[in-house]
Amino acid sequence: MKIETINKLCCPFDKGDLGLTEITKDVNDNILEGFFVCSSCKRLYPIVRGIPIMSPDEYREFKLEQPLMERWQKHLKGQKFENFRLTEPEQIEN
Repeated sequence: MKIETINKLCCPFDKGDLGLTEITKDVNDNILEGFFVCSSCKRLYPIVRGIPIMSPDEYREFKLEQPLMERWQKHLKGQKFENFRLTEPEQIEN
């Protein structure tokens, strides 16, 4: 996925801006693996083999995306992936 293309994308649900986390690139700096997160609704859209998965929730399969999230755990910075959205980790009260 080329950077020029990325700059033209927005969240298909609420048209919010997308934050990009790059995980792997090819020799031409095209993004092969990573994910977008909507700044508004916190939906996460994975990029797999250079293709962003931006389908409506009802056409996505959580069980197919879960292994990616497990592999990318360090990039999620402690956040959880639930219902195709990032959520803050639960705080444990003392």
